[in-house]
Amino acid sequence: MSQFDLAFLRGLTRPRLARSSSGGPARRDVLRLMGAAGAGLALSACGVKGQGGKEKVSQSDVEKYWAGKAKNGRLNWANWPGYMQDDRETIKAFEKETGVKVTYKEVIQEMGPWFGKIQAPLAAGQSIGFDLMVMTNGIQLEQCRQLGYLAPLDLSKLPNFQANAGPSFKNPSYDPGNAFTVPYESGVTGIAYNTKYVKEEITSIAQLFDPKYKGKVGMMGDSQELGNFGMFLLGIDPEKSTKADWEKAAAKLREQRDKGIVRKYYSQDYVDAVSKGDVWMTMAWSGDVYSLTSPDVKFVVPREGGTIWTDNLCVPKTAENPVDALTLMDWLFVPENNAPLTEFINYMPPIPATQKLIAQKAEQAGGADKKDLTRLSTSPLIFPSQADLARLRHYRRLTQAEETEYQKIFEPISKGS
Repeated sequence: MSQFDLAFLRGLTRPRLARSSSGGPARRDVLRLMGAAGAGLALSACGVKGQGGKEKVSQSDVEKYWAGKAKNGRLNWANWPGYMQDDRETIKAFEKETGVKVTYKEVIQEMGPWFGKIQAPLAAGQSIGFDLMVMTNGIQLEQCRQLGYLAPLDLSKLPNFQANAGPSFKNPSYDPGNAFTVPYESGVTGIAYNTKYVKEEITSIAQLFDPKYKGKVGMMGDSQELGNFGMFLLGIDPEKSTKADWEKAAAKLREQRDKGIVRKYYSQDYVDAVSKGDVWMTMAWSGDVYSLTSPDVKFVVPREGGTIWTDNLCVPKTAENPVDALTLMDWLFVPENNAPLTEFINYMPPIPATQKLIAQKAEQAGGADKKDLTRLSTSPLIFPSQADLARLRHYRRLTQAEETEYQKIFEPISKGS
């Protein structure tokens, strides 16, 4: 497997789950963007003129799109492997309650190739065969937004989203006002450390740069993940960062590398490294640490900040059944409908009330189920505190020109150049 392929893996497998019905990973195990190669796939596909995206969507734009559209009683949904129960419990419940028939396909493996597949028909104003798709905030979602490939959402038809989505999941920087997307599930990039070897509490990114941990620190090789941590260290908000900020952060990261503090720049394989003590602390994804059975490895959102990434529900502008898609999107924001999905996925749901429902189920359960549900409902990796959420930031939205500059600055660090 090439370095590019490895950069798209997230090791978030929940041990007690089997493989998905598609034969793929039991969980949604993919890092959905990043890396220069993935960016290149997206940007090279953008040479074809789109249908004219807008930075801001007006109410008249929304009304014009949805005018005359009605529910058809069916929809086609494109998602990632392992992002739905094997028995499709959630989909069956939706179909029973609404009468809308869902055709669900696990056809998204990576953001770059997915964008490459849908770009030509969307540019031509043709259907891609799906009315709903799940896309990660980042390069490809931004291109879809800029090129006018996404339907503007009628938020008046999403009352459950309005009422139940947590404030941290509304009005994200990558989609102001939720003009085109609502969140499906999220995760966090923070620090994992092995308490068998690290005898102090880890609370700061600065500790990843401490010479006393020389050769025992893991960093991520992905340029946006790495760049974000460099900027957090310097008190820079990545979402508002400039080229000058990137250069300052890169200098600190290069200094950390050249002092021999970093043992390795990892993709997914840091999980084994921190568990075995090959590294004592490392940048990490929250789901990886949640899946570990070892009590020695802890996860923390550093005080300087951490990255939150989100997989989003969005409607292609050429969808044949957009009203049905909107109906499903809103239905998923009923806490009782979301809880079973969160139990299976073990990612951060955008609905705070889900936590209470899972806790109540834990009280009524017994044996292994009780233990598992209690752990889930009390885990800060799944339900972060408001203090942790307040420290989280998204990736910087990059134009094509900015993406080229960003990669030139950060990509060489992990490659030793």
